[in-house]
Amino acid sequence: MIRTDTPPAWDERTQLTTFLDYARATARAKCEGVSAEGAVAAPLPGSPLMTLSGLISHLRWVEYYWLQVVFLGEEDEGPWTEEDPDREMRIAVERPLAELLDEYDEQSARYRELVSSQALDATAKRPVRDGLHVDLRWILHHLIEETARHNGHLDILRELIDGTRGD
Repeated sequence: MIRTDTPPAWDERTQLTTFLDYARATARAKCEGVSAEGAVAAPLPGSPLMTLSGLISHLRWVEYYWLQVVFLGEEDEGPWTEEDPDREMRIAVERPLAELLDEYDEQSARYRELVSSQALDATAKRPVRDGLHVDLRWILHHLIEETARHNGHLDILRELIDGTRGD
């Protein structure tokens, strides 16, 4: 995938999906060339779950939650539990980062298809925390925000792990 934030067309859907794909590709780029040890390192003393692997797993499962559980109304089969709400980050260190990235890419491709087949005004089947039923447009904005925020975390972690910097 080419990493660009310039959409090929200027309609709203293309702009939103281009920014989401750019944020996804940036997350992947932040992980390129990291060692297996670096992928599971947690260099921030106050954040023991904050690893490259954990964040990629989190991004994958965040998209799952918002698109499959909230938007489509499917049953929540995510890895989290009431006792361990951050489990997707904890279990990620048990798997190779390459596998996590491949799963994220495969899922992103499926979600591109889903988003292309739905109206941006389509309403989510499940309400969010405040009881409102958001639309697909809101979900896409939220996923862009979430992914971009965590890209900042990935950037910091990567620099602390091995000194690698990037945009």
